[in-house]
Amino acid sequence: MLVHDEVRAALDAGRPVVALESTIIAHGLPRPDNLRVAREIEAVVREHGAVPATIAILGGEVRIGLEEDALEALASSGEVVKCGVRDLAPAVARGEDGATTVAATAHLAERAGIRVFATGGLGGVHRGAQSTFDESADLGTLARVGICVVCAGVKSILDIAATLERLETLNVTVLGYRTDTFPAFYLTDSGLPIPWRVDTPEEVAAVLRERSALGVPGAVVVANPLDEQVDPELHARVLHEGLAAAEAEGIAGRDVTPFLLERFHSRTAGESLRANIRLVLRNAALAAEIAAAA
Repeated sequence: MLVHDEVRAALDAGRPVVALESTIIAHGLPRPDNLRVAREIEAVVREHGAVPATIAILGGEVRIGLEEDALEALASSGEVVKCGVRDLAPAVARGEDGATTVAATAHLAERAGIRVFATGGLGGVHRGAQSTFDESADLGTLARVGICVVCAGVKSILDIAATLERLETLNVTVLGYRTDTFPAFYLTDSGLPIPWRVDTPEEVAAVLRERSALGVPGAVVVANPLDEQVDPELHARVLHEGLAAAEAEGIAGRDVTPFLLERFHSRTAGESLRANIRLVLRNAALAAEIAAAA
């Protein structure tokens, strides 16, 4: 594992660092938006007082923090493997380039000593999971890593109620940032209550300190709603059509989420893409503020 010099210096000096995933660069956003947004995310983290540490695998080497040429390679290559935790060892052993998911980024960030991680939305329990058992590996990882994850809730294409039940069962602490209801990625309000509300980065930092002092395992999820949601009627229509199309085309498992997100991007006249970018930048800013306060 190669830790970037700037990241290592910040960690050694106790300065704030924010981990960032690389799947959004390689797989989550269309080119050339992906490289521009990757740069903007890192810039926002810096503007709010922290050092960005984008995590990826390059040539079989885990990188904690990336140079500009590495960001460009991830954004432009079509040969980057999407890596969850289970994929890390094979990807490294085979010398692959890999983009880390939420779960893999959280795992590697904790190993590097980074305490705060910003992403877009969490994975969760998929619709119909009672028969398919389809559940994101994010949930199991969050149950064991001691990291703060700032997100816009879980993706609205998932079974949000079931996801919240699983988070409760796994003892993952969930905080609503200036909200009493759980956000749903493109939507600001899933209609489901959130157990704890915080209104400042300092309140989040206090929770993190007490969790450490009490020896409570697992992650703290900070759910930060989007400032302006996608039109709910448009969202419902595209989601309904997308779920029907996925079933008709036999798309299942890990392929469902990218399939549905691509339909959102193409069938909302860019509204969902703009929302996606905006929420990631908002989460990066809040994560930096929490890291600085912790």
